[in-house]
Amino acid sequence: MDRYTEQRVFGVLARASAAVVVGVLALLVGVTLVRGGGALLSNPSIVVTPPGSRYMLDGSGGFLHAVLGSVLVVVPATAVATVLALSTAVFLQRDYSSERVAEYVNLFLDVLWGTPPIVYGVFVLTAMIAAGARASLFAGVLSIAIFEYPIITRYADEALRSAPEAVTEATYGLGATRFETARMTVRAALPGVVAGVIMGFARGVGDAATVLFTAGGNTEMPGGLFEPATTLPILIFQQATSFNADVRSHAYAASFVLIVAVLASILASKYLAGRFARYAPGGNQP
Repeated sequence: MDRYTEQRVFGVLARASAAVVVGVLALLVGVTLVRGGGALLSNPSIVVTPPGSRYMLDGSGGFLHAVLGSVLVVVPATAVATVLALSTAVFLQRDYSSERVAEYVNLFLDVLWGTPPIVYGVFVLTAMIAAGARASLFAGVLSIAIFEYPIITRYADEALRSAPEAVTEATYGLGATRFETARMTVRAALPGVVAGVIMGFARGVGDAATVLFTAGGNTEMPGGLFEPATTLPILIFQQATSFNADVRSHAYAASFVLIVAVLASILASKYLAGRFARYAPGGNQP
């Protein structure tokens, strides 16, 4: 086989692989949107209605508790993860750490990135058992924050490394301190940082394994920081195996809400990254 034939063969294989990936994604999203959208059209109030006393048995009420639970778990977790991730990303730059230290930290982040989400949940669960604590909103926030930390750190680190070198040189030339220089570099890298934060949020809001053992899975409205809270992925997991058709239809409706939230997060990351890029050094001013 000559090299031109090989090139054509691998080109066909690459396009076929891309078509399979896009087809599976379109099928997955399409089925969820059609069935979940149909369930919502028939009863749109289930999104804003608290669950009834027999919700998991006959589908009475709605899943407002899971919507609020997802918000109350993922938003604080993303805020905590962002602070820790941005601090780590700044530390990894050459002004603060040596290449050897950065190499070890990056290895640690690679291990965290590749760790299955359920391992984070088991880790937090082990700590909860040792402390005599039970499943709660706080434990869910902690586990999701740990889960999102390596994701946001990777995005922030790459964004800081891609920031214009002229920013660092100019700030040092003006007599700025390392902290002031880091602040300006973060501002220059803001598009990538924002994209990483929103992608971390999207991963966190759609994860069930991490909060399966830590946040709880009841059918009550969130009651406090140390009370159990249900998220949308956990609710979908519980409802999908129900014998009641009405309860299973709620699972599709919750899946619809979850997919829309994830897609909206991804689109928001693209939009905000573009908006912030206009005001970063070298960007196009309005």
